[in-house]
Amino acid sequence: MNPSTAQAEVIVDELVRNGVRQVVLAPGSRNAPLSFALHDAAEAGRIDLHVRIDERSAGFLALGIAARTRRPVVVACTSGTAATNLHPAVSEACHAGIPLIVLTADRPPELRAAGANQTIDQYRLYGTAVRLFDELAVAENRPGQNAYWRTQVCRAASMAAGTTWGGPVHLNLPFREPLVPSGDRDWCEPLDGRADGQRWTEVSEHESAPSTLSKVRSRRGLVLVADGAAESASAWGERYGWPVLSETGGVGLSGAAAISTGMWLLKLPGFMRDHLPEQVLCVGRNTVFRQVQSLLADSGVEVLLAHGGSHWPTPAHNVREVAETFGASPGPADPDWLTGWQQADQKASAALHAALDLERWPNGPVVARDVVDALPAGSLLVLGSSNPTRDVALAANHRPDVVVHRNRGVAGIDGTVSAAIGSALAHGGPSYALLGDLTFLHDSNGLILGPQEQRPDLTIVVLNDDGGGIFSLLEQGSPEHSGSFERVFGTPHGTDIGSLCAAHGVEHTVVRQRSEFGAALRRRSGLRVVEVRADRAELRGVHERLHAAVRGALHG
Repeated sequence: MNPSTAQAEVIVDELVRNGVRQVVLAPGSRNAPLSFALHDAAEAGRIDLHVRIDERSAGFLALGIAARTRRPVVVACTSGTAATNLHPAVSEACHAGIPLIVLTADRPPELRAAGANQTIDQYRLYGTAVRLFDELAVAENRPGQNAYWRTQVCRAASMAAGTTWGGPVHLNLPFREPLVPSGDRDWCEPLDGRADGQRWTEVSEHESAPSTLSKVRSRRGLVLVADGAAESASAWGERYGWPVLSETGGVGLSGAAAISTGMWLLKLPGFMRDHLPEQVLCVGRNTVFRQVQSLLADSGVEVLLAHGGSHWPTPAHNVREVAETFGASPGPADPDWLTGWQQADQKASAALHAALDLERWPNGPVVARDVVDALPAGSLLVLGSSNPTRDVALAANHRPDVVVHRNRGVAGIDGTVSAAIGSALAHGGPSYALLGDLTFLHDSNGLILGPQEQRPDLTIVVLNDDGGGIFSLLEQGSPEHSGSFERVFGTPHGTDIGSLCAAHGVEHTVVRQRSEFGAALRRRSGLRVVEVRADRAELRGVHERLHAAVRGALHG
């Protein structure tokens, strides 16, 4: 057996022993040994293998699967720019704490020195974005290699999973030719793993029991939920009388303490003067709304953070305490505190939805509300960054029975189609995505599915306003910047999304009337795109009217 084949087979076997069941492969020449070994493992039923031709899409497909399963997922590619195309997914996984095992093939040192084809410097390619980097030595047919390879795989798998806060790890694998199996199985030592399918190295959790918050003292607190732990946060709020606000509004948030219009209330200076919390508990990375950042920067507000691991964010550099869990008691609840938020939520919600009913269809907030209303119970909803995640938070009705996924680690639009497909494959139930047109087009390669690849039951709703609608709501969208806005911020593209879907063999529907929208969203099998075309020029006015309606209900 040639050394590259032996190394690849041992690596794949040990990954399986460490609990890896999902692998995404972007094939190439230099990673041929891994491709053969992964194919054999898939044929034997040991892993589910997904093959993609675009490395960026492959990385986000793996990320979507890992985000839903919370188990390490492998993504493997060849050398050169293939490896650099995984960097956006690695960055997202780093900041979102998603367990990825990145296997990049490489040339051996003598070919790097010669400037061989498809060769770049892959040593620590992803910098500080990975929990662990290791470059394995070039495989040789000599005793001790089996134990070395398996040890490093165990080390990587352990770091990816983490005891409290996992993330991406990177193994760079220089393969020397020959790169394809030679047919013989001779080797200088047994290449077997431990008996009974055991890991080569069992890694115990050396850390103490998860830390809990100790600085909670206030009866007038607030919980801000970004992603994950919504159920625990809701239970905390109900028990201690702290209102619970989410960056997804009332979607995915349950309990009597849930405040579905929280992002609107935080934007009202008059309301916040009377309802400023003494302490705020942040769960996850709250990064979408400026009013959240303003609250966390208030010198009169003490910020607590529920987060595991060392890569915790520091909102406004004003964090008082970081702990992995939030099982602490602030003392007896103040019933008037939570009641005040609940009453404001009821008034704001009534005014908001009355105003939404008056708006002309379609626009972002109204479409977001319609999508959420149409979801079957237990659905997964993947939200694109920029406007969709804001529209759902600001306009959707309360839906505690919906699971939300967002790429909010670094909040890019990279790979969102692929992440949605990965999340849907792992979810196993009705799955939907709400994306803007630029986010959809940015990863249209995610629609490329070979005939042997698993196809998700996923409906992707694309709100197509022919450009970057988010900028219409920011400072550059104000009238005084109209001369430069359209070309450098609006970025109209004129793409025929239907033709693009047809090229990939993906079902496509354009919904032109609101009366058709519900039928288009009914649960069906397979991958499909539902397009809604909107006018971007109206967006700023819509948000201004909704804000005025909520403000009037609280201070009218």
